[in-house]
Amino acid sequence: MTKNISSPDELISLIVQGIEDIKGQNISLLDLRNIENTVCDYFIICNGNSNTQVNAIVSSVQKNVSKNIREKPYQIEGVENAEWVLMDYVNVVVHVFQKHKREYYDIENLWGDAKITEIETSY
Repeated sequence: MTKNISSPDELISLIVQGIEDIKGQNISLLDLRNIENTVCDYFIICNGNSNTQVNAIVSSVQKNVSKNIREKPYQIEGVENAEWVLMDYVNVVVHVFQKHKREYYDIENLWGDAKITEIETSY
């Protein structure tokens, strides 16, 4: 497991910046810290319009985080079909969906007790 030397706020900011660089849509931050037995402290959820954009968002997040704080995801799943890619940064888990998969799985509703912050984008 990677040692988390950066602050969660810094990691979250770099992840969001990586998403915004590729014009990821509907960015949500779910704060799970006050919910018992969660696998991490935060979820960041966004969607792209195609598997190409989903993979581009994942790549952008990886590059931005690695370049700035030298952290790599512990695990990445779903890149093959790029409908739902999960990036595990241990305390922060990023979900990059295609829109139809995001609507189907509706993670925000599943984690309804989380504090949800919608992140405004300028595009």
